[in-house]
Amino acid sequence: RFHPVAAAAFLIGVTSVMSFSASTPSNALEALAGLTTLSIDSGDFDNIAHYAATGCITDATTNPLFVSQAGSNGDARYEALVEEAVTYAKEKLCVSDGCPEPSEAVDLAIDRLAVNLGKEISNIVTKGRVSTEVDIRLSYDTDATVERARRIVAMYEELGVGTDRFLVKIAGTWEGIRACQILEKEGIQCNITLVFSFLQAAAAAQAGAYLISPFPGRIKDWHSAQGGRKGYPPMADPGVLAVKQMYGYYRKYGYDTICMPASWRPSRGADVDGAE
Repeated sequence: RFHPVAAAAFLIGVTSVMSFSASTPSNALEALAGLTTLSIDSGDFDNIAHYAATGCITDATTNPLFVSQAGSNGDARYEALVEEAVTYAKEKLCVSDGCPEPSEAVDLAIDRLAVNLGKEISNIVTKGRVSTEVDIRLSYDTDATVERARRIVAMYEELGVGTDRFLVKIAGTWEGIRACQILEKEGIQCNITLVFSFLQAAAAAQAGAYLISPFPGRIKDWHSAQGGRKGYPPMADPGVLAVKQMYGYYRKYGYDTICMPASWRPSRGADVDGAE
């Protein structure tokens, strides 16, 4: 079966994108789409729609930066999402003369905006899943992460988006992985992100995570900063080797967790022997 692999790096520099078909691919993006399922890392509706129209992109992932950009870019489509999120939070937590706990109202509005953004993206990327991230400030608090994840799921359900269309993205801390374990048992599928080590990948699989997002580019950057080479051939790259080890562990021991590398460096590409 095909699984998502973060594709933002591959979208950079693709100069000619044509409708994907089963025939001989006309460009690198089509060739890659013939081997796996691609997830676009973007919150730009027009950009997502452009690549979704090729048939090469079926999944998407968002992060707090995209949510922030949606709230401040001046586009009427995004402004409507922001207004709905603010109104939603006020109706839930505030009274006529103000909000007793303003910070709670702001947090709810941000979560709602993330869900609004995810819903709109799910209308563009109609076959796959959209990842929506839990507030990163809760990365070391298992109970709070679980609570916020459940709230995100409830808001998606309010908007008519089923759990088969989105993943809850959680940081790969020990507390985040424990939260994932709880949520997966409830049928809430998780994307464990910010994975930089084999131990994180192994713990996430053992917790039953649906998917992990290792960051090979960041791993390579760390090794380079610690005295390693500035650039590596793909199969000697420390980030590539780390992802290969994670993938090999999953396949050897029968874990169903998907390995979805993100944070590729465009100059290097994703020549990985194994990642899905």
